[in-house]
Amino acid sequence: MDFSLSEEHLMIRDTARDFAINELLPGVIERDEKQQFPDALVKKMGALGFMGVMVDPKYGGSGMDTISYVLIMAELSKIDASASVIVSVNNSLVCYGIEAYGNEAQKQKYLTKLVTGEFVGAFCLSEPEAGSDATSQKTTAIDKGDYYLLNGTKNWITNGGRADIYLVIAQTDKDKGSHGINAFIVEKGMDGFNVGPKENKLGIRGSDTHTLQFNDVKVPKENRIGEDGFGFRFAMKTLSGGRIGIAAQALGIAQGAYELALKYSKERKTFGTEISNHQAIAFKLADMYTDISAARLLVMKAACDKDQGNNYDISSAMAKLYASKVAMEHTVEAVQIHGGNGFVKEYHVERLMRDAKITQIYEGTSEIQKIIISRSILRD
Repeated sequence: MDFSLSEEHLMIRDTARDFAINELLPGVIERDEKQQFPDALVKKMGALGFMGVMVDPKYGGSGMDTISYVLIMAELSKIDASASVIVSVNNSLVCYGIEAYGNEAQKQKYLTKLVTGEFVGAFCLSEPEAGSDATSQKTTAIDKGDYYLLNGTKNWITNGGRADIYLVIAQTDKDKGSHGINAFIVEKGMDGFNVGPKENKLGIRGSDTHTLQFNDVKVPKENRIGEDGFGFRFAMKTLSGGRIGIAAQALGIAQGAYELALKYSKERKTFGTEISNHQAIAFKLADMYTDISAARLLVMKAACDKDQGNNYDISSAMAKLYASKVAMEHTVEAVQIHGGNGFVKEYHVERLMRDAKITQIYEGTSEIQKIIISRSILRD
């Protein structure tokens, strides 16, 4: 088993690292404070191929593998998790969903613009009474012949205010249960589609999170993804890939916090020596390094499973469960190592700590990941 990265993967990682340091780092604190969406940076990420990492080049995508995507996500997340979640949603959920399950007309119309950053996408599953439980949708899409009439509310939608297209999961026939759900491509500006106020969040404040309202929105029949009743399977398969992206984000956040803590521990002195020489700090760093290394292996395993065509439901769930746990625990430790300085913005670790929490929540909470894992191992 080869754990080393290829020359191509190293080049991709270094490109993402350079972009994060040179483009994302300047202004990251201000964007966090002011909740500013990084419009210009999204365009630059599109130009670098980050917005359509795994999409076939015939649609303008980069044609890279999932390992490349994970490397890009981790490097961006070390500096700015708000920027990386924009990349994650656009890649793992929207681009993947359309490329894997959309028809050729949908790919030509939407996918070609998503991969360049000209369009930004959003994935709309969560509702006030239904988070990742796609079977409990209250949003309805009633078949009217040439179109569906869409009504309902979606909340916690990343890219909600900035997106150009939205993949919306809705109930078409309640009596059919999971077989009565469909997925639709909704365009910004459709009559009856309204974007609610921006959420004032704990972390990833530079990303754009809104509640969306659909009031008798006429969605053309050609905007349905897949056959009638395919929406539940579409959501589940798409979310599995999304978990890999969020696991990589959590990994990057943890790695970024560790690197800052390690650097600080070699510079800060107490009792006449650098604090890294105190066993209490050295042991914290050892735990961080070990746990992050383990998380990286899980994330890479999930990415490899996807690239090799294996079922990656359980590996992606394990990667997200563990990497998000590591991110939360060790960003807290990074703040602790910084002491009082960790509590102020200029040292960056307090932002990473705030950003880490969301990785345990979106794309399914940690508890949902445990449900996925436990069902799999108990079924075997």
